[in-house]
Amino acid sequence: MILSDTRVAVRLDSSHHNLTLHYTEKAFYILHDLRKAGGPRHTRTHDILHHNLLRVAFDSTTRSLTVSYLKPKKKNKPHASLVVLTGVVQGNVSNEVVSTWAEGVMKSLYEDHGVLRCRRLLVFVNPHGGVGKGEKIFEKVVEPVLLAAGCDLTVVRTTHHGHAFDYVKDLELDKVDAIATVSGDGLIHEVLNGLAQHADPMSALRIPVAPIPAGSGNGLALNLIGIKHGFDSASAALNIVKGRPMKTDLFSITQGGKRSFSFMSQSLGLMADLDLDTEHLRWMGDTRFIYGMLRGIVTFNPAPIQLSIKVAEDNKDVMAETLFTRVQEKLSSGKEAAEESSVRESGALPTLKYLPDDNEDWTVIEDPILFVYAGQGPYVGRDYMAFPVSLPDDGMIDIATSRGEIVSAISGAETGENFWFPKLQYYKAQAYRVKPLSTKGNLSIDGERFPFEEFQVEVHPRLGTFLSCYGRYVADFSPRTAKK
Repeated sequence: MILSDTRVAVRLDSSHHNLTLHYTEKAFYILHDLRKAGGPRHTRTHDILHHNLLRVAFDSTTRSLTVSYLKPKKKNKPHASLVVLTGVVQGNVSNEVVSTWAEGVMKSLYEDHGVLRCRRLLVFVNPHGGVGKGEKIFEKVVEPVLLAAGCDLTVVRTTHHGHAFDYVKDLELDKVDAIATVSGDGLIHEVLNGLAQHADPMSALRIPVAPIPAGSGNGLALNLIGIKHGFDSASAALNIVKGRPMKTDLFSITQGGKRSFSFMSQSLGLMADLDLDTEHLRWMGDTRFIYGMLRGIVTFNPAPIQLSIKVAEDNKDVMAETLFTRVQEKLSSGKEAAEESSVRESGALPTLKYLPDDNEDWTVIEDPILFVYAGQGPYVGRDYMAFPVSLPDDGMIDIATSRGEIVSAISGAETGENFWFPKLQYYKAQAYRVKPLSTKGNLSIDGERFPFEEFQVEVHPRLGTFLSCYGRYVADFSPRTAKK
């Protein structure tokens, strides 16, 4: 069957208006017949992007057809709107034709793009996430979208720190297609570390994870969905429905003989202070980070540390050119990533490559440093693109440091323009280590407080898996950006 050759007439249950449905390579069209009895012909056409179309389902017994899609967010609305149209197929078109057409539409939306339809989802909801709206966001916005898309949900409402960690550590892997978290970045950190403790960690870490932004820190959502829709919980739910598995690097954190994993960032000095010392200001949302940064400018306390880096690249122009090339090639996206994730190789976690006493080819920085910010994913907040040249799977961790002039260093931070500031040192590295020179200080890893003690970070290429509709971080930064 050629899908574009078929038009299906439906009479809506709710308004008794007649619709004509038409699917083409460009969009899904809904023609509304709004004329009143005896009146002139009056129609209105809605075109729905394939990306926003969730499901077309036909019941041959009742001849009922249901179409579910997301209506784009309006300026005065916090999120996109779910629309579900249900009606009875009209005319003498056979059940077989309608059923074949509906199945063809679904195949075109999902399998033809390497996406598993009607995913079995494990959803962790933190009822107290961020400003305490996690439960409401899930019930009012997220759950209806996932159910409308035909997903099968197992919902776990977390009751304490470590709840999700313990749950996924013993997870039956063959019963879950993806994991969603309704909270902030901290719950993603917990889930990934729980998967790493699974009896089969390599298989566990191939289960895609995706965020619903409902915390005070939502950097991963911003990076996967983009700054425009990064706080739109309905768009985040759409990413869970339509996203493809995207491989991402993870970072081993070794400290005091213990090993854990980070997916986003590690910070010391000013950046850790503004993250951890503003916990009492969570109600401010992202604004608390800007407040903390301004406060740090006033106090101006250097971080008491020695920083050693296994540098792979320190030329900013080379980094920007590499980013531009990789984005154009769209690596780690599409069917290739989806098929790779569907084959789960078992085995132990990768061994550590760099030993604590290995000092060969390490760059040591002992001068006073205002902050160290290391990680991946361009955005750490909607007003701060900390790692503009970051790639999800280049086998590197991005490290930014500054010895001073912080006002200039944060100028243009929302677009990443501060990357070009000469006194902002920026490195691509395979590993780094930090030795505190004082007992007082803050260390933040993925937004969580860690002991201010000596630690080492090492990159593990493509160890983790997220869901992404784009196969890359959604951020606008290129070598053509004006340099300062």
